[in-house]
Amino acid sequence: MATTYDLEKDLVRLLINEPFFATLSRHINKVPTKGIPTAGVRIDKDGYFELAFNPDFMAGLSDEFRRGILKHEFYHLIFDHCSARSPDGKKISKRWNYATDLAINSHLRGELPESALWPDKFGYPNEQSAEWYYAKLEQDGKGGDDGKCNGQHGKGDGEGDSGGTPCDCGNIDSHDGWGEAGDVSQDAKDIAKERLREAMRKAAETAANSKLGWGSVSGRIKEQVMRFITRTVDWKAVLRAFVGQAQKASMVNTVKRINKRYPYIHAGKKALRHANIAISIDQSGSVSDELLQLFYGELDNLAKMASFTIIPFDCSVAEDKIYVWKKGERRPWERVLSGGTDFDAPTAYVNAKKFDGHIILTDMYAPKPKPSHCRRMWMTDEQGKQSQYFTTDERVIVIKKKTQ
Repeated sequence: MATTYDLEKDLVRLLINEPFFATLSRHINKVPTKGIPTAGVRIDKDGYFELAFNPDFMAGLSDEFRRGILKHEFYHLIFDHCSARSPDGKKISKRWNYATDLAINSHLRGELPESALWPDKFGYPNEQSAEWYYAKLEQDGKGGDDGKCNGQHGKGDGEGDSGGTPCDCGNIDSHDGWGEAGDVSQDAKDIAKERLREAMRKAAETAANSKLGWGSVSGRIKEQVMRFITRTVDWKAVLRAFVGQAQKASMVNTVKRINKRYPYIHAGKKALRHANIAISIDQSGSVSDELLQLFYGELDNLAKMASFTIIPFDCSVAEDKIYVWKKGERRPWERVLSGGTDFDAPTAYVNAKKFDGHIILTDMYAPKPKPSHCRRMWMTDEQGKQSQYFTTDERVIVIKKKTQ
């Protein structure tokens, strides 16, 4: 009889004392599959992180080890192992697989099976970076891609692939699809990184406001997370991610389309309709021409993947100036208004229509608007961010101006 295991139901119980990891997990797609022996995280072609897991493997673990496996996978995301290229330049490197696991597992002592990779099995110190462990493994001739571990411990030289357990120091998870492997484009990786930044920001906020704090996350890891989420973001990737998420909202499963990653195991996807994105552009006199040019320039790139409805506004919406920027078109930037600013005007217009997402380009110089019926995001410059008139839980992205 096949094992029935529901990871989603188990996550709440397993991560009840881990506010940071629990929140982060809600932003990761979970995919049950018999295509891998254990579990693993990776980026899909649409720029989403997914946690693939073998239900039989997860069901066979104790609660303690199952929780440890989940945290191990989340650490791969935190340390950016999925998209980073291995130091030797190979698409999939066994030595890099080993190095990334060594960098993680010293933070999970007692939470993983002894068959996992531990630094002391190689005579190495704990809590070093994956790059450090990789250099040491290469120097010592261990963990190479010849299928042998060459470690001085346990069974000695073992064989296996990156998804199995090659010996008693072997990988406990799958690293398939990392780096340059698979059909994941650089755009998808950039989008995934910005989605991860936002997910980690929300997880950090949850941890900061929880009585349990950051749970088992060490002070060192917390500092790394905070550096990542406060680092200057790639606003173009954020914009692409926002559009991509709206497009995904209009997708449904269908058995009539083959799933390219898991053929004949999971259903494929089809679009019910094209995503409808509203781009409200603040045309008030205080918004600079430079900011408008930057934004129109990125919309020109985005038009390669989707269509948008452009909504010019100042203290009201210029309904006679609204148009659809169709996919594949190129358009020059333009200014059609120059009055004051009222964010309620474009919000009311978008709320009355069926849009999947709303992006407002503005200098933020107006009172807080009414709630939006769809997901809303704000884009401004550094001055607008520093002097915005209101606070909001919605995403506010700073567009970096070009330096001369």
